Amino acid sequence: MADRRHHLGAAAAAMALIVAGCTATSSGPTDGSGDAAATAGPDATSARDTDADGTAGAAPEQPVAPGPDDFPPAPASPEGPLDDEVADVLGRATDAHFEGGVPREVLDEIAATGDARLGWWLSDLMRFAGSPGDVAVLARAFRDLTGVDVLASDVSSTWVTLTDHMIAWDLPAWPGYRALKGDVFIRTEPAWAPFFDDADATIDWRLLSWGGVLIDDRPRGDDQPCPQGCIPALDDPALVPADEGDWYPDDATVFGIELAGDAVALPRNVMQVHEMVNMDLGGRRLGIPYCTLCNSAQAWLLDDVPGVDGELVLRTSGLLSRSNKVMYELDSRSVVDTFTGVARSGPLREAGIELDQVSVVVSSWGAWKQAHPDTTIVAQDGGIGRAYPADPLGGRDDDGPIFPVGPVDPRLGVHTDVVGAVTADGTPVAFPTQEAVAALQAGERVGVEGLTAVLDGDGLRVVDDDGEEVVAHQSFWFAWSQFWPTTQVWSPDGP
Repeated sequence: MADRRHHLGAAAAAMALIVAGCTATSSGPTDGSGDAAATAGPDATSARDTDADGTAGAAPEQPVAPGPDDFPPAPASPEGPLDDEVADVLGRATDAHFEGGVPREVLDEIAATGDARLGWWLSDLMRFAGSPGDVAVLARAFRDLTGVDVLASDVSSTWVTLTDHMIAWDLPAWPGYRALKGDVFIRTEPAWAPFFDDADATIDWRLLSWGGVLIDDRPRGDDQPCPQGCIPALDDPALVPADEGDWYPDDATVFGIELAGDAVALPRNVMQVHEMVNMDLGGRRLGIPYCTLCNSAQAWLLDDVPGVDGELVLRTSGLLSRSNKVMYELDSRSVVDTFTGVARSGPLREAGIELDQVSVVVSSWGAWKQAHPDTTIVAQDGGIGRAYPADPLGGRDDDGPIFPVGPVDPRLGVHTDVVGAVTADGTPVAFPTQEAVAALQAGERVGVEGLTAVLDGDGLRVVDDDGEEVVAHQSFWFAWSQFWPTTQVWSPDGP
């Protein structure tokens, strides 16, 4: 335990470097609660900005993220496994990193290999670096290996800059990378071991990074904070009728779900603290993750899953993949893709599990309860006696993503809110939320590829040509477009 705390302290120091200039960091709790929910990710922007008359206003200025043309050409890299001697050096260097720092001569030896794939390993070590000096030494090794001086970047985080380059270059990992990466990560959180133990996992290990908090592995229904700090899921929150929800401002954002005639509103400030809710609605069991970093709330069906005996329980791992939450199923310790519902590791992967989902509408509370007068809303204390600040995350993503995202599709701003859906033939479609809402409020039709956006509250649902609902959810553009790079984008100006 003492060894683990040593590494946690070093990693927390590195986190402060990574998010320098932000109003809060991801390194641990700031409210004394024992959890890190209030600091686990940047603030999600509201469902829409409004003018004084309540109509949709102009889109805010977007933070800049690198596009595909903002990176130099990828350096050459070999194929196949590493030489045994190089693999041995990497293992010993990893040990040295956690024992006080990798000697410069060892990093020189690694750089001399000319194998740019080793940049992934340098990224992993830098994520857990304990001092600015360690970061600088690893950055110089990356420069010698690839020719790119990430210390010269004007981005505040050297680790983000280095990793963005590796994502943009899309260099392959070598056979054996999973085990080496696992050795780095498990030193900080041993409970991550089951993820790395699955040699057949379909996780892209290159993109996996640490979000600054540890795993939430509390049993179902446990409402106590994690002793070492985690983002604590809220299981079965207390719900109250709409007329008892006046504690929440009408113009504040909720995530609205309707299922089998029942409706519920999840206040954004509550979701920013917990980032995961497991609850019943409409006679079904739902798992509702909220990735604050990608402004995406989704609702997954956890009961009646073919091949699964009983109900699943979703939790937050503390890990990220290209700035997207990595969630997992508690009992099986299986990673489940937050965006697609596909099981990526463990017994659920072996069983070929892919969860079904229902739509989540992002609306103001006032408009949602007007559209759904019988809706419930989470009680002010969540049913666990907790106080929730109005703005737990403090606008930390105002200047763009604070974790690596690599190049972003330049068609829309990196943090443009879009509502995404996929047609029956597999064509992905994205509706820029603010423009679509404005068009609908003006009485215009909003449709593309046979899908049409319609208002629900002052948020969006999506239907097909027969008027049947198509599952949809909102997210930042950078997140939607990385999962669906061929997505068609609706524009008020047409194709």
